[in-house]
Amino acid sequence: MDIEDVFPEIESIDDDTLRTGVASAWTTAAGINGLDVEDLPEVPWFPPAQRELEIEAEEASLVGHVRDVTSCAVGLAESLLARDSDLDIDLDVVIAGALVHDVSKPYEFDGMETTEVGDLLGHPHYGVAVVSRANLPVEIAHIVLSHSSRTTVKPATLEAEIVRRADEVAAAGIRSKVVDDLREA
Repeated sequence: MDIEDVFPEIESIDDDTLRTGVASAWTTAAGINGLDVEDLPEVPWFPPAQRELEIEAEEASLVGHVRDVTSCAVGLAESLLARDSDLDIDLDVVIAGALVHDVSKPYEFDGMETTEVGDLLGHPHYGVAVVSRANLPVEIAHIVLSHSSRTTVKPATLEAEIVRRADEVAAAGIRSKVVDDLREA
């Protein structure tokens, strides 16, 4: 199984450097904790929230979440571009950023348990190292760092804002399955 089988959205990235970098980042991340690429679909989405909301690991996967974020982000970007063609949105950056926004969660968690990386850094911070090692550009590292409230970095580009909002909506979708009022989650 190749990483493109897990994340077929990689193939929709036109830029060869971004496509290769995204694949490399995920292949490297899959090797953490003894995972193979085919094990990635079994990695839980976000163990602290899953424990709090009593969502089983298999009910919310990291791969499913990343694919949902990518789909939402592309939908947002395409909708904005359809209504205002003067907007400068790089769809390749949106797709690549959405695909790697949580690439370092296998470093942050071992199954449902938090690792030292999770305790001391968190996935947005460590994610910058992962995407840098994969030779992805700073715009992608910025998306990784600014997608979460775990950092004080706010999105500086429209692509980063799109991915942050798509991540919030996709996470709310998971939470909505177990609560009637999202303000409770």
